[in-house]
Amino acid sequence: QIQLVESGGGSVQSGGSLRLSCTASGYTISSGCMAWFRQAPKMRREGVASFDAKGIPNYADSVKGRFTISQDNPKNTLYLQMNSLRPEDTAMYYCAVDRYCLAYSGGWYYPQRVDVWGQGTQVTVSL
Repeated sequence: QIQLVESGGGSVQSGGSLRLSCTASGYTISSGCMAWFRQAPKMRREGVASFDAKGIPNYADSVKGRFTISQDNPKNTLYLQMNSLRPEDTAMYYCAVDRYCLAYSGGWYYPQRVDVWGQGTQVTVSL
């Protein structure tokens, strides 16, 4: 069984920063493509950032230039560095295992193609 444990969420003011972490067990994150998604209340789950099959990062337009996805393979941990946070970034953030690198394609994210989800960590950005 694959398990993803997230941490690092919290409440910050506009312009602040947070770093989210996601540690995997039962799965080697370097063997596929990892991703971050988020979901605000009453909204659809949307892609935030991911690695493609060549290890190149992809970002949603709304976070490009502000967020950075990275991973530490010896620690089997995925990160999302979030800078210049805005109220519209408020959401539950989920890390995701995309074993076959299908959840991002052609500039679009496909959450239905995610294989395993983390439990989520809440990010709240106030004015």
